[in-house]
Amino acid sequence: MAEHAHKHHEHHGADLVAEAARALTAAGEQWTGMREAVFTELARHDRPVSAYDIADNLSAQRGKRVAPNSVYRILDVFVAGNLALRVESANAYLANTHPGCAHDCIFLVCDECGEATHVDDEDVSRAVRAIAATRQFKAERPVLEIRGLCKGCA
Repeated sequence: MAEHAHKHHEHHGADLVAEAARALTAAGEQWTGMREAVFTELARHDRPVSAYDIADNLSAQRGKRVAPNSVYRILDVFVAGNLALRVESANAYLANTHPGCAHDCIFLVCDECGEATHVDDEDVSRAVRAIAATRQFKAERPVLEIRGLCKGCA
């Protein structure tokens, strides 16, 4: 799912959920049962997933309707807290497997199968931020998406 130019400690499964809870509470936010459910559902997907898909899956698991608007609000908190990554062009989300590491989002998005590979590249990040800075623009959360075909679909 992700490639990294610098060292990260990748978290998976219950360890990822625990690390997300730790990171969110360290940032002064609450880790509620609903936030845990949304993050757990998000983390079980290898490909970007929409708030509607998360809401539908949680509704089925809980036996009662979970509103997509509630999921969107939680996902916004996760993106702001670096627990989730948003694939802008797909309006979909991926769990960040290293929530304690701040970095820019670079995605390779397959137009055929929908796979989104997250790539960390410090050189590209520095270049994008430098372009913004030369125009007196402070880049808060750069996101670069490259659309095309993955190895399996090409």
